[in-house]
Amino acid sequence: SAPLRRNLVSDMTPEFLFDFVSPNAYLVHKVLPAIEGRTGARFAYVPVFLGGIMRATNNRPPMIAFAEVKGKNAYIGLEIKRFVAKHGLAKWAFNPHFPINSLAIMRGALAAEEAGVFMPYVEAMFRAMWEEGRKMDEPALIAETLSGAGLDAEGLMARAQAAEIKAKLQANTDRAVERGTFGIPTFFVGDEIFFGKDSLADLEDEIVRRKAG
Repeated sequence: SAPLRRNLVSDMTPEFLFDFVSPNAYLVHKVLPAIEGRTGARFAYVPVFLGGIMRATNNRPPMIAFAEVKGKNAYIGLEIKRFVAKHGLAKWAFNPHFPINSLAIMRGALAAEEAGVFMPYVEAMFRAMWEEGRKMDEPALIAETLSGAGLDAEGLMARAQAAEIKAKLQANTDRAVERGTFGIPTFFVGDEIFFGKDSLADLEDEIVRRKAG
């Protein structure tokens, strides 16, 4: 069941550290089922707060970090277009409100996990962010999105404000940084770290290698 996804992490369980604010997290989320199908592995989804990771590691978004590098951000956009075409992700659309403060919806992910509706919540949030272009730091839009997905908007949003939920997201984020995470999407297979959608082939190779023993 959904609440157990992250409690069964072992060397054989690949982890996907994600934040809904990351366009590449959405893109990766859409192709992980194919990797699961080929390898027999099931990814443990770990909610983290990208804003906290960036501050802790002195990282900056590519649009800022590479603003002075001629051609770099244009190439990043091209890379996304190629990935979208390759994997047939026709619903993908860049969010016009980007960047968005994802703190509330990341806390909500942990509330949803606790309530046993983790993956329906994840699907609803990624869809709102990277298919429907919603400004998902507005409480009214969060509530509308949850209700539209058949989830308990009032209950989940209230629980997301609980001290223990806030502490859990902070702990997930701190732990991610301790393990070497500097951005999203990040993956772990045991202690092996992989970053970005460009690392998916190497990630899959590592899963296969470990399964072969």
